[in-house]
Amino acid sequence: MDFWTSVSRIILKGRYIILIIIAAFTYYLSQQMENMRFSYTEANLLPENHEVNVEYNKFLEQFGEEGNLVILAVQDSTIFDVDKFNAWNNLSKKLDSFSEVDFTIAIGDIKKLKKNTTKKKFDVEPLYSKNPTTNKEVQNIKHELFDNLPFFDNILYNKETGTIRTVVYMRKDIVNTAARKDFVFDSLNPTIEKFESDYNVNIRVSGMPYIRTMNAQNIIDEIGMFVGLALAVTALIFFFFFRSFRATFITLLVVSIGVIWAFGFIGLFQYEITVLMALIPPLIIVIGVPNAIFLINKYQQEVKKHGNQAKSLQRVISKIGNATLMTNVTTASGFATFIFTKSQLLREFGTIASINILAIFVLALLIIPIMYSFLPLPKEKHLKHLERKWIDAIVNWMESIVRHHRIAVYIATTSIIIVSIIGVYMIKVSGSLIEDMPKGKEFFKDIVFFEEEFGGIMPLEILIDTKKEKGVMKLSTLKKMEKLDETINEIPQLSKSISALNIVKYSKQAFYSGKPKYYQLPNNQEKNWILSYAKNSTENSNMLESYVDSTGRFARMTTFMKDIGTDKMAIIEDRIQQKIDKEFPKENYTVSMTGKALVFLKGTHFLINNLVISLSLAVLLIAIFMAFMFRSFRMILISLLPNIFPLLITAGLMGYLGVPIKPSTILVFSIAFGISVDDTIHFLAKYRQELKANNWRIKESVYGALRETGVSMFYTSIVLFFGFLVFTVSSFGGTIALGGLVSITLLFAMISNLILLPSLLLSLEKSIANKKIFKEPTLDILPPEDEK
Repeated sequence: MDFWTSVSRIILKGRYIILIIIAAFTYYLSQQMENMRFSYTEANLLPENHEVNVEYNKFLEQFGEEGNLVILAVQDSTIFDVDKFNAWNNLSKKLDSFSEVDFTIAIGDIKKLKKNTTKKKFDVEPLYSKNPTTNKEVQNIKHELFDNLPFFDNILYNKETGTIRTVVYMRKDIVNTAARKDFVFDSLNPTIEKFESDYNVNIRVSGMPYIRTMNAQNIIDEIGMFVGLALAVTALIFFFFFRSFRATFITLLVVSIGVIWAFGFIGLFQYEITVLMALIPPLIIVIGVPNAIFLINKYQQEVKKHGNQAKSLQRVISKIGNATLMTNVTTASGFATFIFTKSQLLREFGTIASINILAIFVLALLIIPIMYSFLPLPKEKHLKHLERKWIDAIVNWMESIVRHHRIAVYIATTSIIIVSIIGVYMIKVSGSLIEDMPKGKEFFKDIVFFEEEFGGIMPLEILIDTKKEKGVMKLSTLKKMEKLDETINEIPQLSKSISALNIVKYSKQAFYSGKPKYYQLPNNQEKNWILSYAKNSTENSNMLESYVDSTGRFARMTTFMKDIGTDKMAIIEDRIQQKIDKEFPKENYTVSMTGKALVFLKGTHFLINNLVISLSLAVLLIAIFMAFMFRSFRMILISLLPNIFPLLITAGLMGYLGVPIKPSTILVFSIAFGISVDDTIHFLAKYRQELKANNWRIKESVYGALRETGVSMFYTSIVLFFGFLVFTVSSFGGTIALGGLVSITLLFAMISNLILLPSLLLSLEKSIANKKIFKEPTLDILPPEDEK
């Protein structure tokens, strides 16, 4: 291995220069961390030119950003006590005074339409002219609102439960910027907390800007926790195996620098911190520690063998360098396949993850030998772990299974495959804007509250193009909208819709002296009178601005969705579409459904399709690596089977446990496959080495490879298992599922690589273990054994 021998000499001779370069680059990347960007918008999972995005952008052109509502609500009968009632309306005025707020609507802001027969228009008058001074006056206001103003039902009150709410419209130009975060944390939350403290009232807060801000902050808060936990858990396990403070410290130094680099690369590329991106720093710790295990374990084996430090360090690099490079390349490849998807979210994740996996390999290969070169030889007590009886017992047990119970292994494998395939057919596809949000947090509980009280908080928009100026206010169009509105109201997962329809109905009610029974569309005889009154009223024009464009050609109907998965959404979408097709002839109208929630749900399906492609690409890429390394088609099949088998088990478990396929869980397969195949490479590399040393005798080679690599594979698998298990302490459902599922998959992968893989090699010995089929490799992963 001339190349790696040369590399080892360069590393050990140039150790001071290398350390200075690493320190300088680490400092440079640490400075880039300030460029990391907080995520201010939902991750758009679809390509920009996708038809769903095109429709959404068309909607934004007509009506602007739709996700700018922050909603406050109180469900407390004491809010109708005079002091609290006045304070509630003053709270709205205070929020209205903040520069980030466009305007607010509370009970105190309500204006009633009143018919002015002289000027043939509608005048507006406040619901009440001066603040009430007695509880009786408040009750009169409540009665007027709840019983006589159906227009505001589901907007400012829920008649059945007595819940009242205030709607805060944030400025559309700042809703997707850093100013939103400042407003929520520096202005909104402190103001609400003071009100709650002063009046002993629990205020519920929601709306997409608020949810996004609180959720994004939660992501930031968890990064530090993940990094700390990953460091603590992996260090603890590492120390348990090696019983060496020195080895543990060196490993922690390597992965700590790796974490700084991970953050630095995110800043250097100026990517946003998303739920996925937050996983990368702890991921680097979990993946970096196995590199250290292989390198340190080899160093200690060499020291135990001949006691020569210089020779030991040179051999660590020359004998393990290529194997660890190959394993890191395959792991990085598993992540790099995300780069080839059409999702920006996944491309960024794949780019940063693959770069940092290769970076942690370089750091481990450079820092570990260099640090040991400055230190005295390990003491005898540090090498005792190499002879641990319990590890020997585990390896002997595995060897016994492979030697004597191969038929049982195949029966068990076949049975598990059949059971897993049944489980796969039980898997459901799911996706929701809030499904993976932290369910224990107050803002999530408030989401559930608003779903129960007002039908949801995620906007679903229906954009109606009448293809004619002023076509919206034609009675024929309004009647069609009313038919569609009836269908929306029949769907329990949707709230009552808000549109020009409500305003026209309110106008008719005002025309008939405000009597609630007239809150309905005008007939043909009434429409000209009522609409002429409406046209003369500036208040009506202002109210219509949000729901009809300036030309009168485009209308929007806004409803709010509950937290429903993609399967239910598809049914709802189909039902609404059938009504649209029936009521709105295509030659006269173009009607489309859009909104952030729908874009996300469509994106989920798109992402899942892309991830299936990504996994297939990962399998293909790693098969190519195997072909490059072993030059045997049969060896490719044998090496892939023990790694695909654990993925099938995990997929089956997901079906049985009811864990749906969604963006967060489908990542499991590409990540786990890229990592688990490392063990296969180590085992097969050692197996080839043993074959040559044992003159192509299969049994001796398989058992030799099992004994030699079993300990390291066991160590690394345990570190990876508990390392990924750290993610299960997250408050995000997707992160919990990812951590748990990857841990389980890697555990099965270890068993598969240490029992199924050797069993297959022994059973197929005549097919694969001859020099004609098992050709000389393009690249030797491990060098021939040196003289001892």
